[in-house]
Amino acid sequence: MDRDGSSVADLVRRAADGDQAAWDGLVERFTPLVMSVAHRFRLARADVEDVVQTLWLRLVEHLADIREPQALPGWIVTTVRHECLRTLRLRRRSQPFDPLDATAEREDPDMVPVDTEVVDGLTEASRHELLLRAFADLPSSHRDLLLLLMHDPPLSYVEIGRRLGIPVGSIGPTRARALRRLREHPAIAGVLGESSDVRAAPSQ
Repeated sequence: MDRDGSSVADLVRRAADGDQAAWDGLVERFTPLVMSVAHRFRLARADVEDVVQTLWLRLVEHLADIREPQALPGWIVTTVRHECLRTLRLRRRSQPFDPLDATAEREDPDMVPVDTEVVDGLTEASRHELLLRAFADLPSSHRDLLLLLMHDPPLSYVEIGRRLGIPVGSIGPTRARALRRLREHPAIAGVLGESSDVRAAPSQ
């Protein structure tokens, strides 16, 4: 799995060459992003699983064609959204329509019903997706540390240091570097700013 600090570009290159460990690393790194996007469309569980499977199959097909690996998160978001919308359109077409029912609405089968709660949450959802894209690009040591700092219930620095095999005194500075890299990532720079939703445990 992605535990050696490999970059996205390195993982893509090795996975395209048939390296199973590199492919596992890509899946581990980007699964949170894939699931976050898919769940925004409130699909049934089986539909979400189909969308995710389709995403990974398409990525396998296009791995050798990827020229800019850093654009991979954007490609994933676009592909998942496309598949979710396609699923919604197919579901809409499959709904029975009674032509004798005067109250039935005649709608364009390509139109996807608008969920006002989803619309209201677009800004928050988009910010979350951008954060996940930036998070996926962090070195594995930074990602592992932030995940432990956000553990519920909170873990002590002693326990975090034990799990990661690092000195307690290095946790604070490493946390600061990780958060700075997130804020400076192109995906969220100028969008999240100082009001970023990135939160980790305060210094202990």
